[in-house]
Amino acid sequence: MRNSKKCSKCGSVDIIHVPGTVGGFGAGNNIAVGRTVFSSVKVSRYLCASCGFLEEWIDSPSDMEQVKQKYK
Repeated sequence: MRNSKKCSKCGSVDIIHVPGTVGGFGAGNNIAVGRTVFSSVKVSRYLCASCGFLEEWIDSPSDMEQVKQKYK
């Protein structure tokens, strides 16, 4: 849905982008890659407003590399 702007389940184009956030005590939609909250990678959500299907994406290639280094 991030790239096509279309729901892969129902075909709707009514897509909502919810940006990833990082908050205190690990709050938000993120992946911890370091010792502090400041080193967390944000995970964006793409929600179909018609059927409720949800996808999560790491939007930044450099953030993706950080996750790969930590968890691979």
